[in-house]
Amino acid sequence: MMKYRDMTALVALRSELADATARFLATAASLTGDEIAAPSALPGWSRGHVLAHVASNAGSHVNLLTWARTGVRTPQYPSVEARAADIEAAASRTPAAHLSELRSGAARLAAAIDSLPAPAWRATVEGMRPPPHPAWYVLVRRLREVEIHHVDLDAGYGPPDWPRAFVRRELHDCLRSWPHTRSTISAITVLDNPVPASGSPAAAYPATTSPADDRPVDKRPAAASMTGRDGDGRRTWTGLGPGPAVEGDASDLLAWLTGRSGGEGVRVVSAGRPAPPVPVAPPWLTMPAPADLPATPPKDYP
Repeated sequence: MMKYRDMTALVALRSELADATARFLATAASLTGDEIAAPSALPGWSRGHVLAHVASNAGSHVNLLTWARTGVRTPQYPSVEARAADIEAAASRTPAAHLSELRSGAARLAAAIDSLPAPAWRATVEGMRPPPHPAWYVLVRRLREVEIHHVDLDAGYGPPDWPRAFVRRELHDCLRSWPHTRSTISAITVLDNPVPASGSPAAAYPATTSPADDRPVDKRPAAASMTGRDGDGRRTWTGLGPGPAVEGDASDLLAWLTGRSGGEGVRVVSAGRPAPPVPVAPPWLTMPAPADLPATPPKDYP
């Protein structure tokens, strides 16, 4: 179906997701049993854990689209504990079993996306943490899972391989969900300007909690603002909190902000003085979605 007035964003996101999934499946298909059992880039997880999570995550997003289609609350996962237990049990699958589960999960999700009635994309659903979000944002969340965990496999796919559209959108949403009270930096300059002017994080956000320790995280960036001109190759966000200003290319910044690098390619702006070390990145993904998304699928996003 996938028809909803002007559904440019949904069409583009659906195409991006198909491409990202194909790349992930190709990497998964190349792994031997020993390689799957080896550690991933995520502490405590083998590559098998990552594959099992990505497979089950597809089904979890089918659950959210079922909720949108039927109006009956359908949790993404039964519980945090059940999710962890399922991943642990599935991590030791054979390579063929992993690939089969990944392919069937991706196919079920693609079918759910393609058959969702147009009005259902406006329905409000919610993951395991707040805030609730419109169903169309499920595509963004699934793309995030596939692209980030592809890097976590540590099997030849890294942040430089992320598509530009993915990097632009994730920087945009990271800034719109910024944990101001736990920030370690005051400003970010993106040197290759992947985020349009409409990506300013200056809107207000409600308070939420951090998944790490349940402390309140203030999401109200009243002082946040953005400077820079289209076409000058850089864009700067200010008012992010205490700490130094940093700069870097888009994929390097996103890798650092998501915890997928130690800050390689990111520099502290030091005004001619010796640059201090890059600080630890602020907490990432304190919210799974920005709090003020439009209910109607936008013409484009971001």
